[in-house]
Amino acid sequence: MTTTQAPIGATRMPLVRRMGVWMTAHAVDDFYQGLIPAAIPFFVLDRGYSYTAASGLALAATLGSSLPQPLFGIIADRRRMPWMSPLGVTVAGVGAGAAGLAQQYWLVWAMLLLSGLGVAAFHPAAGKGARRDAAGSTSAMSLFAAGGSVGFFLAPALVTPALVELGLGATAIFVPPAVLIGFVLWRHELRARTRATTVTDAAGRDRWVPFALLTALEVARSVTFFGVNTFIGVYWIRGLGASQGLGGIALAAFLVGGVGGTLLGGRLGDRLGAVRAVQAGSMLVIPALILLRVVPEPRVALACAVLAGISVNLPFGVLVKLGQDYLPSRPGTAAGVTLGLAVSVGGLFTPVLGELADRHGPGAVFTALCAVPVAAVVLSLMLPQPDGA
Repeated sequence: MTTTQAPIGATRMPLVRRMGVWMTAHAVDDFYQGLIPAAIPFFVLDRGYSYTAASGLALAATLGSSLPQPLFGIIADRRRMPWMSPLGVTVAGVGAGAAGLAQQYWLVWAMLLLSGLGVAAFHPAAGKGARRDAAGSTSAMSLFAAGGSVGFFLAPALVTPALVELGLGATAIFVPPAVLIGFVLWRHELRARTRATTVTDAAGRDRWVPFALLTALEVARSVTFFGVNTFIGVYWIRGLGASQGLGGIALAAFLVGGVGGTLLGGRLGDRLGAVRAVQAGSMLVIPALILLRVVPEPRVALACAVLAGISVNLPFGVLVKLGQDYLPSRPGTAAGVTLGLAVSVGGLFTPVLGELADRHGPGAVFTALCAVPVAAVVLSLMLPQPDGA
């Protein structure tokens, strides 16, 4: 048996109002994850960094944001730290913003590592707080998860024009949102503690084997997401013969579909149950990717890009909540793995797909990606119902 703190009357609030702070904070936090890849080309062009040096900057941010998340999750579960998520998002913004102002490579690297550590500190504590305010709703947790997708999508759209006009130092103009949302989130957490009432969580035992299966499934989903996200633009241009502008639209279509899929997954989770929603989403990815690969006309294929985004992200928010259901006494640890470590591990497979693209073209990447969701389907069929479902 474990106890959680649920704000009095939380379940009577409208869903968006109840989760608005967490959705916004997650969007701001993941904006800085998207800022870094958007800014890296400018370090190459403006500072003369080699591609190896630029890759080192991406590695700094990835190492900082991925590997420490389970550790931060353990800390969040063992101690009450209402300042962890507000401080995390603030540090993420300050580190990313300061990176463009730093002149020495080692200092840029350190700032991006610091930004990654801020992201790592935010996710587990925020996942735990969001679960408290979600009051058992999968739709509510999907709103929280969708916030991250929105932030990651907005980053290149806002950062690239700013750096083109103002130079690398313009990263500093994106620091204030982190400070502001950090303050708002800090006040929210203090009010939540003041209004909280102790509620007994009946789903007492932690189930590590199902959680391990779920983590492997999230890695497979992440491989698919990062593969499509990385290569869809070049596939449109070189594989389908589209313009660069249409290639950018294809990426935007995939990401917008992803936001919609995350929200739809939450609705399905509340109606069908979390496990069935994950299974449905995992199965839908296969025909969606096959359509994306075989449709030859780039404008018609934009609809396939939206469908792929919906299906790939449909299980995302559900997996976050289901992971916490499997580890009810460790919601911070579960969030740290599902939102951080597993997602980042999936991204590490991107260079393998890049090698495939170099040898056989971007179409081969999408052919290979059609097979990856098969593993996710198999894993989803092995998932048991959470206790109390």
